[in-house]
Amino acid sequence: MTPHQKKFFNTPDDNIAIRLTGLSKTYNAQGVSDKKNALENINLQIPAGCIFGLLGPNGAGKSTLINILAGTVIKSSGSVTVWGEDLDKNPRQCKANIGIVPQELNIDVFLTPYESLEFTAGMYNIPRHERQTRAILEMVGLTEQSHAYARTLSGGMRRRMLVAKAMVHSPPILILDEPTAGVDVALRQKLWENVRNLNDAGVTIVLTTHYLEEAEELCDHVAILNYGKVMVSKTKSDLLKSAGRKDLNVTIPENQKKQPLPANIKALNPILTSNGFIIRFNPEETSSGAILKKIGDAGFKIVDVSTYQPDLEDIFLDLTS
Repeated sequence: MTPHQKKFFNTPDDNIAIRLTGLSKTYNAQGVSDKKNALENINLQIPAGCIFGLLGPNGAGKSTLINILAGTVIKSSGSVTVWGEDLDKNPRQCKANIGIVPQELNIDVFLTPYESLEFTAGMYNIPRHERQTRAILEMVGLTEQSHAYARTLSGGMRRRMLVAKAMVHSPPILILDEPTAGVDVALRQKLWENVRNLNDAGVTIVLTTHYLEEAEELCDHVAILNYGKVMVSKTKSDLLKSAGRKDLNVTIPENQKKQPLPANIKALNPILTSNGFIIRFNPEETSSGAILKKIGDAGFKIVDVSTYQPDLEDIFLDLTS
């Protein structure tokens, strides 16, 4: 039982954990006339209770967006609502509604994990009898290291310590900014197990990562940013369906490989391979079966066939390249 599983979150009336409307952030790069748009008219809705992937290349604006939510960067324009609270009207409660695990290992190396969590709980004005320090340390696997100085911990343990600190005040939203950067496979799996447990308990997870296979496995919703703009924001299943292409890899007999392609096959724009050809098509417009029938009607014998559909990495590269 995690600390969060003991807490009931009153979901916002609109069932939206974070709502961004017309959010922009402009920096003065060299002077007043030289400006850089880090975020430009961002409109984004993050549903309560989901695992939301916020993806994009370096410099896309992800960190700026997170820093605005954290209150460390002031937005230039637009509105931000966090768990039903307006950032302009109630900034303190907005910050309390979020726990953030930053990329940087910004911990006090002269404190133990236990001391660090107790100090953080004090900063949030949590009474001693309501603190769940030991339970949180157990959940992230730091019970044995709870009284060891942070400077003696490995990088992976320090990363877990950051997750623990972010959960001290039991926020309904947890933002993980590149949480598995530089950690080993075993720790990564343990971390994701903890994340799933938190999400099962009702915590909304916002994740940024460069490991797109992680995002594809974990996330319910995905938004892709590039040059400060939202390129796409959809459920993962809808995003994968929207790729609009599928590859049909057809292997034909050796004696037919030099056979001229008839017009109906040329019309499919095949890509010739050493074993036959690949036909790329839109699954919303036609089907593999219809294409295979055309190939058979053209007199080709099909030795083998396989299909490939774009994954999240393919879609990411298409949108950001």
